[in-house]
Amino acid sequence: MPRFLTGDELGSIKSISYDPNAPSNSRVYLKTLYDGTATGRVRGVQKLSISNGDDTRMASAHADGTVRLSSLTDDGQLQQLHEWKETRIKPEQAFIGLAASQNTVFSCTSNGALRLAALSEEATAPPTYSLAALPSQITDWRSGHDRETFAYGGDEVELSVWNTERAFDPSPPPENTPTTSNNTKKRKRANDKLFPGEIWRAQNVPNDFLGLRQPVHNTCLTYICSSSSAGQQHLLAGTRFGDVRRYDTRAGRRPVGEFKGIGKVGGVRTTEKGLAEHEVFVSDQGSNLFTVDLRNGSILYSYKGISGAVSAVSPAGSLLASVALDRYARIHSTFPPPVEAGKHQSEKGIVLEKVYMTAVPTVVVWDQRDEKMTDADKEDDEAIWEKMKNVGDEE
Repeated sequence: MPRFLTGDELGSIKSISYDPNAPSNSRVYLKTLYDGTATGRVRGVQKLSISNGDDTRMASAHADGTVRLSSLTDDGQLQQLHEWKETRIKPEQAFIGLAASQNTVFSCTSNGALRLAALSEEATAPPTYSLAALPSQITDWRSGHDRETFAYGGDEVELSVWNTERAFDPSPPPENTPTTSNNTKKRKRANDKLFPGEIWRAQNVPNDFLGLRQPVHNTCLTYICSSSSAGQQHLLAGTRFGDVRRYDTRAGRRPVGEFKGIGKVGGVRTTEKGLAEHEVFVSDQGSNLFTVDLRNGSILYSYKGISGAVSAVSPAGSLLASVALDRYARIHSTFPPPVEAGKHQSEKGIVLEKVYMTAVPTVVVWDQRDEKMTDADKEDDEAIWEKMKNVGDEE
């Protein structure tokens, strides 16, 4: 039974469990793990991240600049481990990235304040922090699957990929780093110069049919490959113009694929790689949520009955969870793209269940629990069989 965790604008954290085999009126179970209604929007949850290892840990980033790390027990209880505050964030800014593992927590704000919290082996010992500064006006930040790289993009901030270790290197930049010059060509070369720790930066698309420069308005991004080779990264970025652009860092700086007009209303709001090959989920600022084929950018199907902009999605096997501004969390069915690009999609996903969340949900993540039976469960199951009496033929 998959379980999703949601955060809302009032700071509450809830779990949603979905059991497809249960009766139709009890397939969804909603539980409040943390009640933040007393603090109001000051502690609104802006990002969540899950890490599975010896135990399940959850990091949450809040509107007041605090980041909390908690342990999620098997019975659905949150136990706070550590809490710290990002002092470089301002009230009008927000967390746009969060990534947790068993021994580290990365957080990034819209003004480029990047923080690495390294956790000690001793549970009671406070984390140690490393700080880095990225460009401001960032709208999205993602950590790579192997944590060796991260990427970001934003308003007039091109999609960029950094080496994580070098980003926190305190050594000063080289002395020959170019500075702003009155000469146009020198200034252009200076703008193209990579920052220390930056390994790749996208280049703006060509000018429009009038020869005018096209503004850079990246709204969201995601890694679209679970692994990379020799520094090759595959990324997807959505724009305020409704376009979705695919990048291959080994194939150049401009998009290797540009899918026009995917976001129908107000541009692309979120993109998330699905678990099936060539599958990606895209939402816009309206009430549209699409499944898109990465091979040709075609919309395979859309989900009906959504009356608010979808702010976050999280795939889990053949299911997809989403949260929207209409205060509903939804569980959707998903189907993989056809084997051949351009072929008809015979099966299309639908909304299976929806749950009213009282406050506007802001983020949703799958807890990635292993649904296999644990050793303790197996022992309990065997004990039950041992206590049962054998029934003979005569009986």
